[in-house]
Amino acid sequence: MRTSRPARIGQYTALLAYLVFLAFPFLWLLSTAFKPPRELGSLHPTWIPEDPTLGNFRQAFDEQPLLHAALNSLIAALGAAVIAVLIATPMAYVVARRRTRLAKAVGGWVVVSQAFPFVLLIIPLFLVLKNLRLINSVPGLVLVYVVWALPFALWMLAGYVRAVPTELEEAAAVDGAGRVRTLVSVTAPLLAPGIVATGLFAFVTAWNEFFFALVLLKTPEKQTLPVVLTHFIGAEGVADLGPLAAAAFLATLPSLVVFAVIQRRITGGMLTGAVKS
Repeated sequence: MRTSRPARIGQYTALLAYLVFLAFPFLWLLSTAFKPPRELGSLHPTWIPEDPTLGNFRQAFDEQPLLHAALNSLIAALGAAVIAVLIATPMAYVVARRRTRLAKAVGGWVVVSQAFPFVLLIIPLFLVLKNLRLINSVPGLVLVYVVWALPFALWMLAGYVRAVPTELEEAAAVDGAGRVRTLVSVTAPLLAPGIVATGLFAFVTAWNEFFFALVLLKTPEKQTLPVVLTHFIGAEGVADLGPLAAAAFLATLPSLVVFAVIQRRITGGMLTGAVKS
């Protein structure tokens, strides 16, 4: 059934309003990052800086070790994404293909685990990391991020595995391939969009995470970028707005760049025409 012209106009208008709603914080952050102190204190703020400056960026790098903090965040995010994908891929294959009680229990665990708030998890995680002597270390933070991202990664990849036609795996079995060979040579290549999307999710989640990093990392040289951003706020809660906006803008760029590079892999349909029904 064809959609009427007024309905289409309404849909596009709602979509445009939603895009403006999503883009507003980033655009305002970008505008604030280039404003001099005089414009930041103005009672009539403008979208476009009247006298744009790079002084906020220079001040941000002078006041805080942003590059070192960004390196810590990058190590933690990449490590969590790679490990989560490596663990979740075979687990998702078993959960999707095996209709057993254990597989159903794992699926239930995935749903229940997403309901736990951070506060309930931090104490047991802290005690475990303390026994492993991983407190105040980036590898310990990577372990925490893997534990946090693994349930949702498993749920995502299980859906992609179910979309892979079982006829392809049956054909591989006829040719003598075992379960592991089928997963590596047949299923995994077809899961590339799902693996990329799952890795992106784990990376962005770890890159933007603040609470665990704040609790587990104490020394300044180990802190990640979200924690260092709080140093631009004074003891009385007064923010150094210009440098804070500049540093926050730089902190958002890696997520945008990663998504821009791999978005074609996410939206690409690699299963099209794989099996002719």
